[in-house]
Amino acid sequence: APGAPAAAAPAMEAREPLRDVRGALRAVLARVREGEPGEGREPFELPRFWDALGQTFQVTSQEATKLSLAFSRPPLPSAEDCRKLSEDVQNAVLAVATVYYWLPKGQGTTLRKVVRDATTEVVEGMIQLTDTILSAPAESLSQEQLISTGGVWEACEQVSNLPRDNQAAVVSALASCLGVVKDALEEMEHALVEGQDPYGDIMEDEELGFRGNRDTYWSEADRQLLSSCMGLMKASKACLKKVLGAVKAHGKADSPEHIAQLDDIADIANEISPSVDELALSMYPPVNPLAVRLNVITQEAFLMNFLHFFRTSHVCPPSEEGWVQFLNGAVDHNMDKIKNFTQGQL
Repeated sequence: APGAPAAAAPAMEAREPLRDVRGALRAVLARVREGEPGEGREPFELPRFWDALGQTFQVTSQEATKLSLAFSRPPLPSAEDCRKLSEDVQNAVLAVATVYYWLPKGQGTTLRKVVRDATTEVVEGMIQLTDTILSAPAESLSQEQLISTGGVWEACEQVSNLPRDNQAAVVSALASCLGVVKDALEEMEHALVEGQDPYGDIMEDEELGFRGNRDTYWSEADRQLLSSCMGLMKASKACLKKVLGAVKAHGKADSPEHIAQLDDIADIANEISPSVDELALSMYPPVNPLAVRLNVITQEAFLMNFLHFFRTSHVCPPSEEGWVQFLNGAVDHNMDKIKNFTQGQL
């Protein structure tokens, strides 16, 4: 059909404003990821911020729907209509980013990170949608376009589930750290079940023929060392669980000092979960006592720092002090045993 290229040309031209918008959205995304908040001059009000953020997310969701519908069936929008649609999309996303920037650091870095992640997802979703429309053949609704539109809706709906202040944000951060530690502990407990081969699921002896290989089994001495390491992992889990409960019960986001203390608690907790993972990895055979001991020392340092910081914060009234002392003792006890087990092998 000699007319085909001619028909395609206006279609490409009509979509030209979308290319410009995609470029603008990428610039917004870079700013949201790296930019610093503006410390506003007028007093900041959290409820007003949440109302505004909710509204901008809702408008963005509606603009995504309009854009997607316009490109889902013939006739395609004219160049003029496409320009208007593109402008509305850009304004909606700029409004989301602008409101995100209202949130000052003083409201808590943990809360800001949660809001930044949610904002980033909305902007990324819109970029993905414009990409899909630009790369799809004209006048057909692709499966990708449906998925991308749904992606923007989901990202925009998240706003109603976000923690509303730094105390709630820190509760959520601690809960996810606790989840990581629980998983690592369960995996290790499962592997250590008496007589079980930790690599049983990936090594078939018929194929490899060297099941007697010392490198895939724990010796009795290994198992003694590992039970103390497990003691330390359990103390980490108990510690996160207790601090999570205390932050829920006593955490306040009512003053700069309290907000900053909550952020510090979240920051230290964020170091504990990866260090538990590292310790678990070093416990698989062949066990290298030096690697285990180094990971144990790191783990102990994070835990002691966490307990010390927690104890000096507003989240620790006298009623919480008993378990802090108990866990301090449990960590010391396991550390002494691990040092004894590894002493002769260093």
